[in-house]
Amino acid sequence: MTKKVKDRFIKSIAITIFILVSIAMVIKFQGALFLRMYVMFGIGDCAKIPILCMTPGERVISESFDQQEPEDFISHIFSDMSIRVPRGFTVVEREIKRVYYKKNKHIGKGAIIYLLYRPPGSFMSLYPQLKDSGVYSDYEFFRRLMFADERKIKSINDAFFVIMKGIFTPDLGDQTKVQMAALNLEEISGFINYNIGGKENYFDCNIFDSQGNYFKIYIRDTKAVLDLDKVLAIISTASAN
Repeated sequence: MTKKVKDRFIKSIAITIFILVSIAMVIKFQGALFLRMYVMFGIGDCAKIPILCMTPGERVISESFDQQEPEDFISHIFSDMSIRVPRGFTVVEREIKRVYYKKNKHIGKGAIIYLLYRPPGSFMSLYPQLKDSGVYSDYEFFRRLMFADERKIKSINDAFFVIMKGIFTPDLGDQTKVQMAALNLEEISGFINYNIGGKENYFDCNIFDSQGNYFKIYIRDTKAVLDLDKVLAIISTASAN
């Protein structure tokens, strides 16, 4: 190999290494940006869907509410779960469908409570690959989901939970006024997103009982008659059949 050929070979190797290093740097430092852009174009940014950049605050709702069940509560028994709620609300048990979470002309316009039940392990059985990233329970699945922040996407898993957050969040009115909090009662734990103080109140409760049963209780309080304590009393009555 002549010196000229050798120099050309070394130069080609150097250029190849430089290109590979450059690609690696782009993937490392710009990959997160590409993921964020993908999610933003796919489901919307934080300006359009503020809750994608909101997480539960430091407040943890615990045993500070009046657990005495109001007299106007009545029982509703479905195939998978039972619950007691105030009079004046239509109560509907639904499956996981788009109509459940999004505005639709077929959904009632009045005061309504939507219920969703899933037995222990349901979400982990749907997404077993999440165990590779340290998610071993349905509760941890929802904890990651609630703390997902579109601005902090750095990996495929981060993007996944932000997308799921958008899917699992129902209509909460003006999202800029939504409060998110962790929930830790004696027999129930989980998360509650709520918007109160306006003409209508909204409550989105994702809770687990001590056996790991999951309940989603979404309340659209069109007459603004419920406060947080009464909603906590409602969800404390939820049970699997």
